[in-house]
Amino acid sequence: MSAGARKRIATTESPWVRNTLIGVALVFVLLFLVLPLAAVFTEALRKGFGAYLEALREPDAWAAIRLTLITAAIAVPLNLVFGVAAAWCIAKYEFRGKAFLTTLVDLPFSVSPVVAGLIYVLVFGAQGWFGPWLAAHDIKIVFAVPGIVLATIFVTFPFIARELIPLMQAQGNDEEQAAIVLGATGWQTFRYVTLPNIKWGLIYGVILCNARAMGEFGAVSVVSGHIRGQTNTMPLHVEILYNEYQSVAAFAVASLLALLALVTLVIKSVAEWKQEREMKAANALPPEQPRAAIPAQEKFA
Repeated sequence: MSAGARKRIATTESPWVRNTLIGVALVFVLLFLVLPLAAVFTEALRKGFGAYLEALREPDAWAAIRLTLITAAIAVPLNLVFGVAAAWCIAKYEFRGKAFLTTLVDLPFSVSPVVAGLIYVLVFGAQGWFGPWLAAHDIKIVFAVPGIVLATIFVTFPFIARELIPLMQAQGNDEEQAAIVLGATGWQTFRYVTLPNIKWGLIYGVILCNARAMGEFGAVSVVSGHIRGQTNTMPLHVEILYNEYQSVAAFAVASLLALLALVTLVIKSVAEWKQEREMKAANALPPEQPRAAIPAQEKFA
């Protein structure tokens, strides 16, 4: 019996087991993913497309959308820089305290977002550690945009770093060391060697970071103060509208977050498909043709 036949026998279940597992998975996806998503758009359009657009054009809703975009536009690039630097440090170097740094990267995953928000209130609030000094210099952080940005950066920091660390560790340091031997500077090594190897993982991490930044509720809720038209992001605005029984307006704004999730899923799928395609193409190269087959003179001139 061939190895392929033995593998098929070892991994093939009986038809009823396979059909049962597929059915359970489909029922779960239908009940907990498809139906809630459909309910959001159904409720948003329940009074017609005109009412839907009117809810989105309302000044407080537009202010919430604008603040959400501004927060993501600040938090994601900062986390991009910090995440790449942290991943590079952890994956490429051995040093004392490396395990502690890795633990710090994972800290926002283990701490409740509400607790993260309370930490910023404790540090920058009116009665906090720096509160009197900030008040004396008329600097507002808590219950203002800076506090929302800081809380968002905290809860979204691990996404890019955690996506890149295992990828960089699996790739090793051989290509970077070869580039340095050929005379490349640190920036050239990163641009021509490291970045092409991690680009799809980096894109995937940025997508997840952006989705979480726009959808964050707990930490932002604590530091925002819920000031309508000023410190309410889209998730907070949805909560306020729903509590005021403005269900159509609430679901209209929520539908934008749902659309963001769908776009994120599509981009994520495309990134994973392209990454898998490139990996297959690289593995198909003959041994004498390395993956980065650009002459050193062209790269590092």
